[in-house]
Amino acid sequence: MNKVYLVGAGPGDPDLITSKGRALLKQADAVLYDYLANPVLLDLAPARAERIYVGKKKSVHAFTQEEICAMMIERARRGLNVVRLKGGDPFIFGRGGEEAEALAEAGVEFEIVPGVTSPLGIAAYTGVPLTHREHTKVVTFVTGHDAAAVDWSKISNTETLVIFMGITCFDQIARELIANGRAAGTPAMAVRWGTRPDQHTVAGTLATLPALIHQHDLKPPATIIIGQVVALRDKLNWFERLPLFGQRIVVTRARGQAEELSGKLRALGADAIEMPTIEIYPALDYGPLDRAIENLASYDWLIFTSANGVRFFLERLDRSATDLRALRARICAIGPATRAAIEALHIKVDLMGEDYVAEGLLAALAAQDLSGKRILLPRAAVARDLLPVELSRRGAQVDVVEAYRTAAPPAGFDLRGKPDWVTFTSSSTVQNFVAIAGAAALAGVKVASIGPVTTAAARKLGIEVTVEAAVFTTDGLVDAILGARSA
Repeated sequence: MNKVYLVGAGPGDPDLITSKGRALLKQADAVLYDYLANPVLLDLAPARAERIYVGKKKSVHAFTQEEICAMMIERARRGLNVVRLKGGDPFIFGRGGEEAEALAEAGVEFEIVPGVTSPLGIAAYTGVPLTHREHTKVVTFVTGHDAAAVDWSKISNTETLVIFMGITCFDQIARELIANGRAAGTPAMAVRWGTRPDQHTVAGTLATLPALIHQHDLKPPATIIIGQVVALRDKLNWFERLPLFGQRIVVTRARGQAEELSGKLRALGADAIEMPTIEIYPALDYGPLDRAIENLASYDWLIFTSANGVRFFLERLDRSATDLRALRARICAIGPATRAAIEALHIKVDLMGEDYVAEGLLAALAAQDLSGKRILLPRAAVARDLLPVELSRRGAQVDVVEAYRTAAPPAGFDLRGKPDWVTFTSSSTVQNFVAIAGAAALAGVKVASIGPVTTAAARKLGIEVTVEAAVFTTDGLVDAILGARSA
């Protein structure tokens, strides 16, 4: 029998899960997750892991509490490591206590892994400290889903009052608080989806907030904070002032390579939606690359046009009887990402173009005498022929070998509604996007291209490009979006 781990998923931002929670997800055999747990966290679990949605959304329960407990117990008894992923913290209005009791009574070993509860996340991401030396030394947490069951007279004048699950009956709660002596002008706010890029904050006073909630049609999940500390929001609200806050931006890079761009966008407040339009696969035939590696010492130049080319070249090198000691060639990299992949091996790059495309690499090689030189070019199975053709024209002997191949993912994807931006980082991402979703899916959506080759591919397919990166990197792509936002 293995363990059940009751893991707090945090308040919404997937980066706010604890490192222990993240590690347990990576080892899970089964994950039972709530409506409030960010689904991005499910990607941490192994592909083989069972993923079961168990709710609970207000008034819509996928399973009863008894059924959820039974599923955890049954899987643990089968020898599985079970992660029960719960929004916020398991022991703060998360029914984690009930689940732990059921596991204990069944004799199932368990652990509790705390999480950042929603008020703490909301406090940080709205600039409203729950405690402050000049305003409050007392914080009270209360659940408001059954307002009639709470004795509001006992907590109406607590300095900072945090109400979970009270958004749908806040009219009644506000009346009770005011009737029991709380000042109607006390600052108050309601926050839906706190810490996420779609965080929606409505602020007013205890008297005005009920009407504002109706006016903004604020629905669960939302948390209400009442107290003088809410007045600090105007000064300390950093998150909602991020330059890309609330922007939904689709990242079309290959699975496993999207995080670099997604992370940069999220750090600027965007909702980065990873929709890979390209998958990276090993070469169909590694014979040519393996033979080239056997004769590695015979090459004068080794040219890499992508970080993937570096990765797959090294994988084949590791499988061979040869190692890097055989390398006497000078090394070229098409751009910074490729250069970084090479330099991670403590190997210096001799040449890199100013423009991170084949034309830039050719310009950088213009001063070199290539006549009779042997050049190895490990790259994708399908790529532009400009580089090998031009190098051959200049007298070089170019061995173009397949190191990897790219293809559209086996299944389509759901854009989850209309995004604000779609980013393209290569011609293949554009072509595959259109093949999967059609160019019409981009109607009314701004398009960001990493460079002129990608832009040309988009325009050939009838796609209007809104911005193009001045520097052909993911940083340049982000800068182009930021420039369009500030224009």
